[in-house]
Amino acid sequence: MKRSLIETMTDKQWQAIINNDISYDGQFYYAVKTTGIFCRPSCKSRAPKRENVALFMTAEQALSSHYRPCKRCKPTGHRLPDVEWITLVTAYIDNNYMDHLTLGILAEISHGSPFHLQRTFKKVIGITPVVYIQQQRIEHAQRLLRSTDQSITGIGQVVGFANTPYFITLFKKKTGITPTSYRQLQIQNMKGAFNYE
Repeated sequence: MKRSLIETMTDKQWQAIINNDISYDGQFYYAVKTTGIFCRPSCKSRAPKRENVALFMTAEQALSSHYRPCKRCKPTGHRLPDVEWITLVTAYIDNNYMDHLTLGILAEISHGSPFHLQRTFKKVIGITPVVYIQQQRIEHAQRLLRSTDQSITGIGQVVGFANTPYFITLFKKKTGITPTSYRQLQIQNMKGAFNYE
């Protein structure tokens, strides 16, 4: 489990983080538990939720707790390698695919620019972040279509599609059939497997 070496954050430290106060650089580093990234207090990235912050006296302590340096403020003086950065982004998507995610939101969360994230993600993964999000949602929808009797609308909402017609259109584009047809095909395959036995 990732542990902070500074157990209690003071109000001054919190204010330094949310105000990007450069005078606190070198005094401590802050890590964001939800992204696995750590920063200098002066980092211009979006302020995290206070309860998601862990503090460390040194960058080495944050690294030894398995946090990765921010690409924007470079707390170790070095840039995070592209593959490691994109691994953090894909892990975040995998855990939050059902939320409202855009390129801009992902760039803010991962401490990079939208343009750089788009270009680097495609270079490392082979597809854009938006296509990756869609793939995750469709894969989870397929799992729910196979294992539950939830409505198509309900499944669409659970995996992050508020608009049912868009969910159906995208599902058909990615799989070649509608969600309803996919579910019927799975039921037929199950019946066929039982009859075979």
